[in-house]
Amino acid sequence: MLQEINNTADFLRSKIQNQPSVGIVLGSGLGGLVDKIEAELELDYSDIPNFPISTVEGHAGKLIFGKLGGKNVVAMQGRFHFYEGYGMNKVVFPIRVMKQLGIKHLLLSNACGGVNETYEIGDLMIINDHINLFGDNPLMGSNIDELGTRFPDMSEAYDKSMIAEAHKIATQNDIKVQEGVYAGVSGPCLETPAEYKYVRVIGADVVGMSTVPEVIAARHMGIPCFACSIISDLGVEGKIVEVTHTDVQEVANNAEPLMTTIFTELIRSL
Repeated sequence: MLQEINNTADFLRSKIQNQPSVGIVLGSGLGGLVDKIEAELELDYSDIPNFPISTVEGHAGKLIFGKLGGKNVVAMQGRFHFYEGYGMNKVVFPIRVMKQLGIKHLLLSNACGGVNETYEIGDLMIINDHINLFGDNPLMGSNIDELGTRFPDMSEAYDKSMIAEAHKIATQNDIKVQEGVYAGVSGPCLETPAEYKYVRVIGADVVGMSTVPEVIAARHMGIPCFACSIISDLGVEGKIVEVTHTDVQEVANNAEPLMTTIFTELIRSL
């Protein structure tokens, strides 16, 4: 696996002029942020050795190198999910490659369901912690010592200084943001009312099908993480309605400019 990671990193390094300092992962309906990147190079996942292929609508499947907020960045326009049938090592493979390319910070976005009664559809939520309900973990199996320790600490999975800076940016730009806990589940079906209630009872504010494995892999390698969710539907009793993936994408698209402002200015501050 380490050889695959290094081979892919070497391939990408041969294609770019500037080493990225920030990695970005863009979720469902959130790929438009790449329009703000001064692109140096765009590659389809299918053209990158050892990369999986994104199979979900709303995930373009491109890796983009360029500048955003005055920093060299590498952005995933679309991610890989456990529910697509990929093992955890494939889900987090691009994060490990980004580390080998030299990133110092990782920013992630997702669309998710809100279970906190005070949240509304279209709200942004800064993630300050997570609960892993995938039933799996990208660090299972033999540890790759070159990447990180066998038992990585997760007491600060989401970087407090970046969270504080994001709140400051949101205030300056009159952007309403929530802050809370993300529960990661396998999917792909959306949750039943009882599952929504369970997730809320155990301490989560939102529930989604991504982000957690990527953050675990990043923290294993010592990369500080910041993540932001767009509340695309509500799993609150009395407010649960039938939701399609198209609905999720539409809400994400509408809220994306606000998230783009936070991401761009946060990267500028790093």
